[in-house]
Amino acid sequence: MNNYVTNSLHNHAFFEKTQESTRKTPAQAQQSFKNALNDALNEVNKAQHASNEMTSKLAAGDVEDLHEVMVTAEKASVTLQTTIEIRNKAQEAYREIMRMQV
Repeated sequence: MNNYVTNSLHNHAFFEKTQESTRKTPAQAQQSFKNALNDALNEVNKAQHASNEMTSKLAAGDVEDLHEVMVTAEKASVTLQTTIEIRNKAQEAYREIMRMQV
């Protein structure tokens, strides 16, 4: 699993746990999950923008090190693929819950 996404989720979860020692209401839990997910998606977006910027600089001749550009692009790709897989697993879990009979 990608470090950008998982670190963001873990850091946010740890902060939330240490910040509140009482039980959360469903609304608070929902807000906490939303914030963690939003933070993780922002990290993915930053990685994509960094990759685009490095690629543009390479095309303009401003970057000499092709290796650095390729590493940045690969990090962005892996981050995006991890995010897509997490989304797929969440959708699969939701569908499974919806199929459960009460």
